[in-house]
Amino acid sequence: MREQRLLERISSWKKHPERRGGEDRGLVLESVLRHLQKILNTRQGSVPIGEDYGVPDFTEFLHDYPESLRAMERAIRHTIQKYEPRLKAVRVNFLPPDDEALVVRFQIAAKLDLDQDVVPVVVESSIDPDGKIKLRA
Repeated sequence: MREQRLLERISSWKKHPERRGGEDRGLVLESVLRHLQKILNTRQGSVPIGEDYGVPDFTEFLHDYPESLRAMERAIRHTIQKYEPRLKAVRVNFLPPDDEALVVRFQIAAKLDLDQDVVPVVVESSIDPDGKIKLRA
């Protein structure tokens, strides 16, 4: 039942009490992506859960672009490793610019740790000029 975070499980149990037990790979991935979207769009120091929950303000990193790319990769990787335990062997790599101006893209590759299986996951993230991160699986 690790396919969902605690609050998601409680909500799901209320709506569907007959569905308890056994991991659904699709539900796990959806839950992980929703959680990544939340933590990667939370600025450090902005929530009471912890001073380091979330990522630094990436608009500050953009002043030193492209020298700051490695620091951005490390910040994203560290946040995922600390706050999304369902992902293992997390790697974050800068992706060259595409046609969109002023958007920085990264590839997040990891292994989704399921009870009976380990599934490779690759997600593309993009940081827009306002520092908002969008994910695509």
